Amino acid sequence: MIGKLNHVAIAVPDLAAASALYRDTLGAEISAPLDLPEHGVTTVFVNLPNTKMELLHPLGENSPIAGFLAKNPAGGVHHVCFEVKDIRAARDRLKAQGARVLGDGEPKIGAHGKPVLFLHPKDFCGTLVELEEV
Repeated sequence: MIGKLNHVAIAVPDLAAASALYRDTLGAEISAPLDLPEHGVTTVFVNLPNTKMELLHPLGENSPIAGFLAKNPAGGVHHVCFEVKDIRAARDRLKAQGARVLGDGEPKIGAHGKPVLFLHPKDFCGTLVELEEV
């Protein structure tokens, strides 16, 4: 059902510093920051030959990333994202197998302009999983 790893997301307390670290120290290609108010984040993508990393920073007081950073002030891995061909079919199959979909269960448009869903970390070995339709 799942396809390739799309990205690994890292919550960071300072987006400019994290972007500079990956760009200047490791020589990675970095996207421009993108505000996603509906998700409460500002995101930057680190483009790698085989996948991407997503740097996440809180946008607004109700950002889920703010809560994550309150518990992990230095930042850390927030979620992994896998590609799926049909996000609704994947959701329905996962729910039938007992997995919990976060939010209202309906896909939202993510940072790549494609539908995404998040799965409860308690159902996936403590890891927040994002699915993105490709």
